[in-house]
Amino acid sequence: MVEAVDYLIVGAGSAGCVLANRLSEDPDATVKVLEAGPMDNSLYLLRMPAAAWIIITGRKYNWYYHSEPEPHMDGRRIFYPRGKVVGGSSSINGMVYFRGLPLDYDGWSTNQLNNWSFAHCLPYFKRMETSDRGASEWRGGDGPLRVTTGGDLSPLYRAYIEAGVQAGYPHVQDVNGHQQEGVFAMERTVVGGVRNSAARAYLHPALKRPNLTLEADAHTNRVLFEGTRAVGVEYIKNGQTRQIRAEREVILCGGVFNSPQILMRSGVGNAEHLRELGIDVVHDLPGVGQNLQDHLDWPIQYECTQPVSLYSSTTKLGQLKTGLQWFLAKSGVAASNLFEAGGYFRSRPGIEYPNIQHHFVAIAMNYDGSMPHKGHGFQAHISQMRPTSRGFVRLRSTDPFEPPVIQFNHMQTENDRQEFRDALRLTREIIAQDALKPYRGREWTPGIDVQSDSDVDAFARATGETEHHPSSTCAMGYDEMAVVDGETRVHGCENLRVVDASIMPRVVSANLNGPTIMIAEKASDMIAGKTPLEPDYRPFHRSPDWETNQR
Repeated sequence: MVEAVDYLIVGAGSAGCVLANRLSEDPDATVKVLEAGPMDNSLYLLRMPAAAWIIITGRKYNWYYHSEPEPHMDGRRIFYPRGKVVGGSSSINGMVYFRGLPLDYDGWSTNQLNNWSFAHCLPYFKRMETSDRGASEWRGGDGPLRVTTGGDLSPLYRAYIEAGVQAGYPHVQDVNGHQQEGVFAMERTVVGGVRNSAARAYLHPALKRPNLTLEADAHTNRVLFEGTRAVGVEYIKNGQTRQIRAEREVILCGGVFNSPQILMRSGVGNAEHLRELGIDVVHDLPGVGQNLQDHLDWPIQYECTQPVSLYSSTTKLGQLKTGLQWFLAKSGVAASNLFEAGGYFRSRPGIEYPNIQHHFVAIAMNYDGSMPHKGHGFQAHISQMRPTSRGFVRLRSTDPFEPPVIQFNHMQTENDRQEFRDALRLTREIIAQDALKPYRGREWTPGIDVQSDSDVDAFARATGETEHHPSSTCAMGYDEMAVVDGETRVHGCENLRVVDASIMPRVVSANLNGPTIMIAEKASDMIAGKTPLEPDYRPFHRSPDWETNQR
């Protein structure tokens, strides 16, 4: 006999955990979550914030994807870690908490998505969070997701913020409040020195309810249809193919790579592509897997002339001391995600709101944990917030265990190349300020000799990496390439939704965990048929002279 539930959620990532919690609040509704990865049981890897550098390079909790050779990045295949574990990428990410910029969401609303403006999203951001700043007109005080402000591990963080002010940028007191443009202390989903994943915040507390079940190590192959009506899914566990029915809805929360894969294997996608693979077409939806976007990232690394960076914690003795401090007291360097200061900037006049982001780190270390320059150092990560390059996700075959074809086309456009040139120059200007003079040594990466546009472009092609923020492969909207409507329902199908970062029409100017949780909070009311929260039309900061001045 085939198991049946009311709501079947595919993927226990950031969005799936939220939906599991909110939909199971109704005791009359049965909810089940299928997760391809294992349970998030871990002594320290999934709990210690600083261990994020280790998790993303391993395979245990990671889909371990790679792009195809990128034609505008010297043919390099870019490594794309994605969480394959309960909690999804919120269990392996850098724990940075940003909402994004209000004009991001107002930009969405121009595509017939009037209920996705910032005013409509702000109440859900507030509902989801408990900020250590306390409840206010901008911040939530009693939500499931606890958010804290970075500590003070090194004087380099204070010096970076002061340097930004000296360079002419404002000091922003709450980057998730009224104003984002400027320099600031960063916020993170770390509480009491421990990672606060979506699983810990939303899913685990809800699993006490009798109407909610979770099945881990369950790899979803396809959605089952009767005509164009979704009625369940087929999944594989322990080598056996199983089915489960959904009486009300199937909700895909597999993420930017996996949700379009599942749709395509189910017969929903570009009909020509599906027929090439011998897949029966349920609904021709050409936008599935298209419109792929991401934030490209470059760490600009400097020597630190005083022993005030976090380098000492990477030596054998330092690692022992740091580990003991965390295991015994959940404090010290290991209790931090290391991203404790940052900035939002406009790269040139004529850009209405920030298109460049800094993550400042008091150590010179690559994403994979390698340290090409031994010794004390620091770095500012340059990230492009709204690239104009577009890529795609396609099926490689019908094998549900074969990774998809992923092509980002990073640095495809002159706009994206010019943005990095401008961003490197403004980064160097900030680091050159007097506040960092006591600590600033040589520019290790890319090196002060890299000055011309051609040299900067070559550096960008050779070293750019993902900031792990892919989006938009099942874009929301009503044009010919849209995949879901403003209620997250898949066009042309019944009882089928997608709720995750893939439905963003355009990537937001932020690390995507917070916005994805907000999307799921908002979608949960839509799915449950609840009255949406009242929009909050609160004025927010925008530069009054953006057309003529860069700062």
